[in-house]
Amino acid sequence: MLKCFIGHSEDPDSESAVVEVVEQLRAELGDVMPQAGILFAAIDFEHELILQQVTAAFPGIELIGGTTDGEISSLLEFQQDSLALMVFCSDTITISAGIGQKVSEDVAIAAKNAVEQAIVAHEEPVKLCISIPESLTVGGDSILDALKVTLGADIPIFGGLTADQWQMKQTYQFFKSEVHSDAVPVLLFSGAVKFSHGIASGWQPIGKPGVVTKAIANIVYEIDHQPAQAFYSRYLGNMLPSLEYPLALFDSDDGDRHFMRAPIGLEDPEIGSIHFLGYVPTHSIVQITEATHETIIAASQQSFDQAIAAYPGDSPAAALFFSCAGRRRILGSRTAEEYGQIQQSLEKALPSCGFYTNGEIAPLQDQGVSCFHNETFITLILGEV
Repeated sequence: MLKCFIGHSEDPDSESAVVEVVEQLRAELGDVMPQAGILFAAIDFEHELILQQVTAAFPGIELIGGTTDGEISSLLEFQQDSLALMVFCSDTITISAGIGQKVSEDVAIAAKNAVEQAIVAHEEPVKLCISIPESLTVGGDSILDALKVTLGADIPIFGGLTADQWQMKQTYQFFKSEVHSDAVPVLLFSGAVKFSHGIASGWQPIGKPGVVTKAIANIVYEIDHQPAQAFYSRYLGNMLPSLEYPLALFDSDDGDRHFMRAPIGLEDPEIGSIHFLGYVPTHSIVQITEATHETIIAASQQSFDQAIAAYPGDSPAAALFFSCAGRRRILGSRTAEEYGQIQQSLEKALPSCGFYTNGEIAPLQDQGVSCFHNETFITLILGEV
């Protein structure tokens, strides 16, 4: 049976925080040693010290994680400068970690190295992958595409890109006792694992759709053969493109489904090109979206409800949450309400953990290909057959 446990400390001192987290977990685990874990840590901690303490306390743990823009757990709910660790215990599920380094030099090789290192432990087909990769040195789309090439597009990938509290200087990724940057850690699951997920943003399309007629990577130059800024100005007047009004990109295989791309401003004001936090392919069908604080907060509940409704069983073991740093930036002091919505609907405590990311990863639907998202709340429910 899959069992998951949480340790979470808001102590600002690294030594004290990791001691508290380990003590919390030991009290729950008893004599059982966790098989694997995911660690979420604020940017200002002494990460190497923390990882050394965790791996010393739980020898052989298959551990990944990274730095965040905020942490979530069923113990302390939302925190801004804390340390959270979820651990996994199972006799019928194989869980293993891998790391690929220097993604900015060769993202394909880094992803291949991470998967090949982790997959050695698996005798059965891999069923899902969780990744907590770099966000600043290379685009999240590129990392996800490289992982899909190595794993195969039919293996669902979930996770979020590491963050640094919007400083946009450097993020860190964790692998066992090691601290990395410019890396892609993965956690692979095979065996008797079962899972489901949900995604929601709270933003709704407005106005008429357009077609991207010129774009390179995450810079959009033209929509409907006009400057991209003109497409925004048609609905927003003199307001500049911003996180509050992301684009919906519609899935070519299912016109009703879309994922989000967040603009962070004009790339070149003279020609009206816009810089987005993710690739926007030429020929994409796009639409401007809008939201309120209430619809953004409600999306967390929608995401959770989708995941629970789709879960192929009665008793899930844990939930993982990946929410966007852009959502936190917009919600401000109301950020805690995202997890608060979910907690109110739980009949009993479901061990849960997560973080605020620089980009989220999940399929648009069950059995779908994984996508890179902005400004989205993703729920991953885990359990055992």
